[in-house]
Amino acid sequence: MRIRLAGRVRNLTVALAAVSCVVLTSSCSSDDGSSDAASSSSTPTAAEESGGAYLALGDSVPFGYRGGATAEFSDEDNFIGYPELLGEELGLEVLNASCPGETTASFLDATAQSNGCQNTLQSDFGYRKAYPVHVQYQGFDQSQMNFAVRTLQENDDVELVTVQIGANDLFVCQQTSPTRCSDPAELQTLAQTVQTNLATILSTLRGEAGYDGQIVVVTYYALNYADALGQATGALGSGLAQVAAAHDADVADGYQAFQAPAGAAGGDSIAAGLVLPNDVHPTEQGQQLLADAVAAVVED
Repeated sequence: MRIRLAGRVRNLTVALAAVSCVVLTSSCSSDDGSSDAASSSSTPTAAEESGGAYLALGDSVPFGYRGGATAEFSDEDNFIGYPELLGEELGLEVLNASCPGETTASFLDATAQSNGCQNTLQSDFGYRKAYPVHVQYQGFDQSQMNFAVRTLQENDDVELVTVQIGANDLFVCQQTSPTRCSDPAELQTLAQTVQTNLATILSTLRGEAGYDGQIVVVTYYALNYADALGQATGALGSGLAQVAAAHDADVADGYQAFQAPAGAAGGDSIAAGLVLPNDVHPTEQGQQLLADAVAAVVED
């Protein structure tokens, strides 16, 4: 997610209450915008010490993005998401290809509309063109999908792939729709688009990339589980689960992961220390819970 204010996500959740299937998430991308040639190295090589690798795909949540950390954008190592925590736990080399602001469309096509990864609605300038990301893309025109395919084709040691993508589609819709994407018919169309794109992502990983290892689709947490808006977020996972099941993928339930500790704080994920204040992104504790949710599926 590339959003700046928690209120924006609350508005999003209101809109999502009208539909019971669509993904909630967002994320990041590649290297320093000062030289596209500098980001034209080859796909990451095989894991050297661990004997296995983990490919993380998606938006700002797996990237480890923190909206108020502008001074730290110049060093990608300042951002630690659940993939880094999980990789250490599982003893796998992490290839975190996520990008803040990635939509399901820009995931598939780097020239498509993103919410800050490759471009914004206002310009063709995005995070990936200005700051380094966790992996080295071949260039600004390489999509996250293409990076994933090349990585899986050229490295036979990838043991796990996670995917968390979709919320930025909704944020873009809110900025472009006269109803701020609150119309039920409009939302249903958006939900179908997100699910169709997610299905394309998963089928490409299985088909073109030829990957037969474990894929885990990660769902999202609520900001507040005590109100109707937060509870509506729980319904989002069903659409993701259906798409995942159709493509031999598992689901890590991020919604459930935050629910109990947030409940102890009156249902508020921010008060529970799981989400950053005045933000929508997880704290270190929240990232750990997401890592644990994925680990539980991997270990199942």
